[in-house]
Amino acid sequence: MELTRFRGLTILWEKEPTIPRTRPPYPPEVGRQIVELVRAGRTADELAEEFEPSAESIRQWVKNADLEQSGARSDLPSLSEREELARLRREVKILRQEKEILEKAAAWFAREGSSLPPNSTGS
Repeated sequence: MELTRFRGLTILWEKEPTIPRTRPPYPPEVGRQIVELVRAGRTADELAEEFEPSAESIRQWVKNADLEQSGARSDLPSLSEREELARLRREVKILRQEKEILEKAAAWFAREGSSLPPNSTGS
């Protein structure tokens, strides 16, 4: 048990207060496989009990897949386009980091090169 002061009141906790659990998004392949299971006849509730995503998440995946397949969402990028966009964004991030490192290295070498004695032959 723990006592906590809150605005002048003392609160007695039977167990530690918990912070809601968050998790990273599911990989697109998981969503595709679950959508296939729903289309094969399983319900979202059954799949939610068997796997971790909530039934509402599964229903939303099915709805999005249906809209994507029918072409009704032509204003939004397709799943493959979104995957490619995410891959390209990761690649750009890495390239920017590499560029920053190279710029710093070039500046360091430029400073070090200017500190050599003027009569140095380099041998």
